[in-house]
Amino acid sequence: MSTTEQEKQLLVGLAGNDKKAIEAIYRENYTVIQGFVLNNNGSVDDARDIFQEAMIVLYEKALSGTFELHCQIKTYMYSVCRRLWLKRLQHDQKFTTKVENLLETVHVEEELEDHEKKNTDFLIMESAMNKIGEPCKSLLDAYYLQKKSMQDIATEFGYTNADNAKTQKYKCLVRLKKIFFVSYKNA
Repeated sequence: MSTTEQEKQLLVGLAGNDKKAIEAIYRENYTVIQGFVLNNNGSVDDARDIFQEAMIVLYEKALSGTFELHCQIKTYMYSVCRRLWLKRLQHDQKFTTKVENLLETVHVEEELEDHEKKNTDFLIMESAMNKIGEPCKSLLDAYYLQKKSMQDIATEFGYTNADNAKTQKYKCLVRLKKIFFVSYKNA
């Protein structure tokens, strides 16, 4: 199923109060919004509130039946949350420029393009990780995502010592880079 079809299914699920669709939207989008709010004078609670407000906006749009999404849900949610957060900052007087004037100084389109590019790069990397195979996928996951030491990885994967595990990690990285850049060129 293509990304566009998946996103349409998520919107249909959201309109129908499908728990899995709602959880998927949260899982795929909340972290980015939380990072944005935290980096712009907000708290975790502020991020939750803003994200919930944006979910309500998306829910109402999806429920209308006439809503056509012309970007990814991630981009839409980011844009709505960004606007809501800037309005709240202005209201709380933490941010002195009026939101209307802010659009003249902050290039939203450029920021969204950057966000879209990063999102595309992450999708290509995710695809490359899925293509790399085992044990490379698990080894790289253990080192980079789980932050395990080379000694722990050597023990877990059955290598004789940390140096052998490190050599294997390097070989896996080289393979991952090849797969990634082939996909990146074709994208």
